[in-house]
Amino acid sequence: MPGNHDMVHAILIITPSDQFAAIVKRSLRNFVTIDVRKSGVLARRAILERDYDIVVIDVPLPDETGEELALDITERSRAGVLMVVAQDAFEDVTERVTDHGVMAMPKPFPRDRADRAIRFLAAVQMRMRQLERRVVSVEDKMEELRLVSKAKLLLMEKKGMTENEAHRYLVKQAMNDGLSKKLVAEQVLEDLEVL
Repeated sequence: MPGNHDMVHAILIITPSDQFAAIVKRSLRNFVTIDVRKSGVLARRAILERDYDIVVIDVPLPDETGEELALDITERSRAGVLMVVAQDAFEDVTERVTDHGVMAMPKPFPRDRADRAIRFLAAVQMRMRQLERRVVSVEDKMEELRLVSKAKLLLMEKKGMTENEAHRYLVKQAMNDGLSKKLVAEQVLEDLEVL
């Protein structure tokens, strides 16, 4: 998985079969954390304790079918979910889980198919992380604009500055103090007791 392996940190394999876990692990040489749980109950506990990037479920599980677990994971976390299903149930399960973002694959499966599916989920996870960082960046910029605008209005109102003077004041203070405009705006708002 050249290029992507450093972005995916943790994978959870849920299977009652040691053989299945071994097969999947061979496809995951580049993953930092690989945990294996043998039941739905143990998997749910593991998911509460840490965030996983990818979850592979070999169904059925000893304590449940695994379908509800897969849907719960997609609702409650950002993890990509791959369900490995018996050939005779594959079509029905796929129909029920695909619209919820769960990838299903029939078993038995060749190792290269599992590897491709996991690489695909890893790539999707990487893109989701990039989008999340962009969203946070845009939200930070919006917050900065909101605070700077509020500070400008307050400087205009309380100090009699024009909009250009208020803007120049904030920029100059930021440069002089080595701070962001957001921090300077927060200081202005605090000094003028509006924050």
